[in-house]
Amino acid sequence: MNPLLDVRDLVVHHGPRTTVDHVSFDITPGETLGLIGPSGCGKSSTAMAVLQLHRPTHGEVWFDGHELTSLNEKQLRPLRPAMQPVFQDPYGSLGPRHRIRDAIAEPLRVQRSWDRTTGPERVAELLEQVGLDPSLGDRRPRELSGGQCQRAGIARALACEPKLLVLDEPVSALDPSLRAGILNLLADLQERLGLGYLFICHDMALVHHFCDRVAEMREGRIVRTTPSPPRSPAATPR
Repeated sequence: MNPLLDVRDLVVHHGPRTTVDHVSFDITPGETLGLIGPSGCGKSSTAMAVLQLHRPTHGEVWFDGHELTSLNEKQLRPLRPAMQPVFQDPYGSLGPRHRIRDAIAEPLRVQRSWDRTTGPERVAELLEQVGLDPSLGDRRPRELSGGQCQRAGIARALACEPKLLVLDEPVSALDPSLRAGILNLLADLQERLGLGYLFICHDMALVHHFCDRVAEMREGRIVRTTPSPPRSPAATPR
């Protein structure tokens, strides 16, 4: 199977510092690659470069047959819906002033695919898809629990029917009792929708539990990539 995402010899500089140093990896449709390492090792910088939110200094990012680093913003715009992030802080990513339904609808409006007739129904379907009652769409993030907010953030990421989710520490801000529910939701969505996941984390046990392969990162480099044991639906390790 051809890779959905193929990162080749990626280099990212922040000022004089090299935060990502000749990193290469790939992800096939329906696969989860875990990217693990200590704080400051370059995991999030890699994610930002994959999403083209921070342009790399060197290397190639092939996504769904397109080499992204050679494209300008206008050329990237039609490809962005297929690559969506889910961030660590669910409250901040939704925007504190927005009602949940408006935060989920925002990507559709940005992509000019919002329809005033069918849009509200689409938002309700997305909330149900992540296990939330559609009535919660009337609330603001501060009125929801952390787990509910992260589910809403996942719904927002799904709004444009992506092929790849970049999950940057998606459960590290949640209580241990909520983590298993979010991970089981992500596993179910992947099975039903065929999504590829880049799963960034610092917890080795969790990554081996959830991911198909694990790439270990140190000081901007991937030092090894190993397969994980077969994934099970058991609760998240604590």
